Order: sequence, then C-alpha cells, then structure tokens
Amino acid sequence: MSVSTEAAPARLASATVMPILAAISLSHLLNDLMQSLLPALYPLLKQHYALDFAQIGLLTLTFQVTASLLQPVVGQVTDKRPMPFSLPIGMSISLCGLLLLSVAGSYALLLVGASLLGFGSAIFHPESSRVARMAAGGRFGFAQSLFQVGGNAGQSLGPLLAAFVVVPRGQIALAWFALAALVGITLLWRVGLWYAAHIAQRVRRVSHAGPTLPRAQLVRAIAVLVALMFSKFVYLSSLSSYLIFYLMHRFALSLQAAQLHLFLFAAAVAAGTFIGGPIGDRIGRKHVIWVSILGTLPFSLALPYAGLGLTDALLVAIGLVLSSAFSAILVYAQDLLPGRIGLISGLFFGLAFGLGGVGAAGLGVLIDHTSLDFVYRLCSLLPALGVLAAFLPRTRQNTLASA
Repeated sequence: MSVSTEAAPARLASATVMPILAAISLSHLLNDLMQSLLPALYPLLKQHYALDFAQIGLLTLTFQVTASLLQPVVGQVTDKRPMPFSLPIGMSISLCGLLLLSVAGSYALLLVGASLLGFGSAIFHPESSRVARMAAGGRFGFAQSLFQVGGNAGQSLGPLLAAFVVVPRGQIALAWFALAALVGITLLWRVGLWYAAHIAQRVRRVSHAGPTLPRAQLVRAIAVLVALMFSKFVYLSSLSSYLIFYLMHRFALSLQAAQLHLFLFAAAVAAGTFIGGPIGDRIGRKHVIWVSILGTLPFSLALPYAGLGLTDALLVAIGLVLSSAFSAILVYAQDLLPGRIGLISGLFFGLAFGLGGVGAAGLGVLIDHTSLDFVYRLCSLLPALGVLAAFLPRTRQNTLASA
C-alpha cells in the first residue's frame, strides 16, 4: 500500500484514495472473520459445554453488547482527539479474545473471550469508518459500502472456515486464525500512518461542519433510523445466530451441511452490502433505505413455509435486499451530523451489535419456551417496519465534510 502523504489538501478532498479503502476493507474482512467464528461454533460449544439456547444467546449478547456500549464512547472521544494507532490496538485485543476462546475450558472463560472480541470491535469500527469517509473523495456511499463489504465477506467466510477447519479439529483450531489477526494488525498500522498524516485536514473540516437539519427534524430522523436498525438487525440476528439450528431441525441437515447454507446467506449479505452505497450516491440514501427494509418483507414472510431449495433462494434474496440498507443508513446519519462522524459511526455500529445481541439473547429464551418454527414465523414480520422510512426527511448530501 503506497499513498503519498504530501498531496495537496484540495486533491485529497476530490480524489478517492483506493489503496486506503482497499486496506481498511481487507482489515474489516479479517476483523469480522475472527468475530464470525464464534457463532459458527455454537453447535460445537453447545454440545461440548451442555449449553441451552439461553446460554448461546448470552454469548452473543456478551460480545455484541460489549461492542455496542463502547463504540459510541470511542467515536465521541476520537472526534475530539484523533487516535490513528487505536486501529491496530483494537485488532490486538480481538486477537487476545480469539486465543482465549481457543483454550477456554469453561463457560465463564468463553464469556470473557467473547467480551474481548467485542472490545476489539468497539475500537476498530468507529475509527475505520472515519478513515473510509476520509478516503472517499466525496463518494461516501461507495466508500462505506466497500468498507462494509469487507466485513460481510469476513462474516461469510467464518462459517465456511469453521466447517472445514475448526469443527473437524476442535476448539483449539481457533488459534490458527491468529495469523489473520497479525495480517490485520500490519495493515492497520500502515493505515494509521496515513491517517496520522492527515489529522490536521480532518480537524479543520470538523470545525466547520454542523447539523444539516433543525433539531426537531434531526431527532425524528435519528429515531426513525433506530427503528429501522431494530427491524434489520434483530431479523438478521435470527438468521445469523439460529439458522444452523433451524436447518438442522427442519431439514435434518448435518452440522457441516447447515454451515454451508449459512455461508450462502452470508455471501449474499456481503454481495448486497456493496449495492446500497453506490446506488445511494446516485439516487439518494432515503430511497435505498425504503426499498431495502420493506422490500425484504415478501421473502421473509415466505421463508418459514419454504422447502430446502426455495429456502436457499429466499435466503439469497433476503441477504441481497436487506443488507443494502446499512451503508445507506450510516451515510444518511453521517450527512445529518457531518461534524460528529466518530460519534455517529460508533452509535450506529454500536446499535448494530447491541440490537443483534439483545435480539439473539431474547430469541434464544423465546426458542427455549416455544420453538424455532414459531420464532421464525414471528421474526418474518420485522421488515414491515420499513414503512417508517417514509418519515425520513430529505437531506442535502454534504460532500465537504469528509472527516
């Protein structure tokens, strides 16, 4: 990765810095690959430690709530005091969590390892999202989508690698993925050098950027976005945390076969993630948000009643359509408060993790008291909340505040 640090500010404001975007996207892939190994191993851990679904949900809750509570704090702090080298530090903490999970001999240690993964993620996401915006050159939707698709690619690879590397060899095989963390740490150190060279430019832009809407409209818009995030991430949590169990229960699939179906869904999510941002740059974020959430409803309603072949087709459709929302939601929110990029990124990434974690824990308890089939029918209604996108105000897309 070679990017000149002597380029003039005007050029930096107008040019998309692709080497930095590629590096931060690849780092996102490696970060989320490590994180996705945990849910992919739930069936193995459930059997080995005799866990019930509520304990499985608590593992997800520990990881995701740790990340969700800390991310807005990290973002707010770094809005005021940039920390370029917090990126490799965050990846190093995730590495420690992964290694602990590989040798944990008790459920308590599994929870500690999951919390370390969440802590590392809390440091990584707000600052890496800021770097993506800094390097966007005005193409903010494209930059966030490229950044996000790296993370979704990592999430899709996790179940596949778990099926063929970890499941046959056991929990200790998680330690092999320390190599991925070391590659990520190296990349993020280089990104940190570029970020450090452009801190003055970022601070100057932040000082001239303010809210783009009156306060009342701003509060309403954020409230609607939070409701849409709830719809998206609780539904995604029902799939990412329990799809393997659902497929094994309904279609009598083996663990490895079910993980391949989860990989198919995760790959569709990765592909769909890249669509929303660039389209939002062209036609507006609001239109993308509206279509991606509400447009999932026909597929989600059909999923609990489909056979195996149609289930795969519906999972691909759901992944492609629903995943296009997050980049558009995040950039829409950043456009609302262009001077608080870290806080907004931390808040919305935190919501993504927190809502997913609370959803996983709550759904786990509900499954224990009802059934997988009932929960999947109930969750199929969540995309109907996409109708709330009609209440989002129009915004002017601020192409100056790339901090």
